[in-house]
Amino acid sequence: MSTTVGSARPAASDASTAIRPRPRLTAAKKRQYGAAYALVLPFFIIFIAMMIVPLVYAGYLSVFTTKLIGGTSFAGLENYAKAITDPLFLTGVLRMAVFLVIQVPIMIGLALFFALALDSGMMKLARFTRLSIFVPYAVPGVVATLMWGYLYGPDFGPFAQIGTALGLGPPPFFTPTGMLFSIMNIVNWEFIGYNMIVLFAALRSIAPELYEAARVDGASEKRIAWSIKIPGIRAGLLLTVIFSVIGTFQLFTEPQLLRTLAPTVIGTAYTPNLYAYNVAFVNQDANYAAALAFLLGVVIMIISYLVQLGAQRKERRS
Repeated sequence: MSTTVGSARPAASDASTAIRPRPRLTAAKKRQYGAAYALVLPFFIIFIAMMIVPLVYAGYLSVFTTKLIGGTSFAGLENYAKAITDPLFLTGVLRMAVFLVIQVPIMIGLALFFALALDSGMMKLARFTRLSIFVPYAVPGVVATLMWGYLYGPDFGPFAQIGTALGLGPPPFFTPTGMLFSIMNIVNWEFIGYNMIVLFAALRSIAPELYEAARVDGASEKRIAWSIKIPGIRAGLLLTVIFSVIGTFQLFTEPQLLRTLAPTVIGTAYTPNLYAYNVAFVNQDANYAAALAFLLGVVIMIISYLVQLGAQRKERRS
C-alpha cells in the first residue's frame, strides 16, 4: 500500500502543475508587447499591401482572358499553357540562364577577391578603395545604363573614337553577341560593390583567434583565406548568389534603356521581365502578362532552391 500511495503522489503533483494558471501580464509587460506590435504593424501593413495583395490580384488575372469579342472570361490554365510553349518567353529565359552562368560567377568572384583583400589589412588606402568599389551601387541603375550607353556608342562613344583612331573600328558592343556581355559589364559595375560589402561584413564576424591559431601553426595568408575565411562566410556567399539569381531573371532597366541605342539587337522579349512588361503595357494583355510573371517567379524559386540544395550537400560532404 505504501508503494502505491508513494507512486500516486508525484502524479497528483504533476496534475496540479499542469493546471497551474499562467502568470498574469503586468502593466509594464503589456506596454512592452503593445509597443512591439505597434512597431511591427507598419511593416506588415506595407508588406500585405505591396506584396500579398498584388500577388493575389496577379494570380486572379492570370486565370482569365480578355478578348475584343466576348469580353473577359475564365481561362483556367490556358495562359500558363500558352506561356510554356511561347518561344519568345522561353528564349528570354534561356538567355538569362546563359547570363546567370557567365556573369554571376565573375561578379561574386571579384566581390570575394576584394572582400578578402580588404579584410587582410595589407591593402593600402583600404577605406578609399572600399568606398570606390561600393560607390557604383549608389548610382541609380538608369543613370548607370545611360552612362555606359554613352561609352558604348558606336558613333560618339570614346571607345569607338579610340578604335577608329587606331584603325580598328568601333568595338562590337552592340552586336547580337556583344550586347549580352555589354549588359554583363554594366551589372558587374553596379553590384560588385554591394556583394563585396556583404562578404566583407561576414568576414569581420569571424573570430580573430582562428587566424592567430592558424598563423601559429604556420599557415600562410592564402591558406587562411582558403581554409578559414571562405568556409566561414559560406552563408554570406549563398545569400549573394541567391540575390544574384533573383536579380538576373528580373533584369529590366539595362535592356530597356539600351534598346533605344540598338533596337535591332534588343527586342521586346530580350529578357522575360521585359517581355512581360511589353505584353502588359504595349499589347494590353494583362492576363497573359500575369501568367508570364508567375511562371518567371516559379523559375526563380526552382533555381534558388537548387542553389540552396547544392550548398547544403556541399556543406554536408565537407
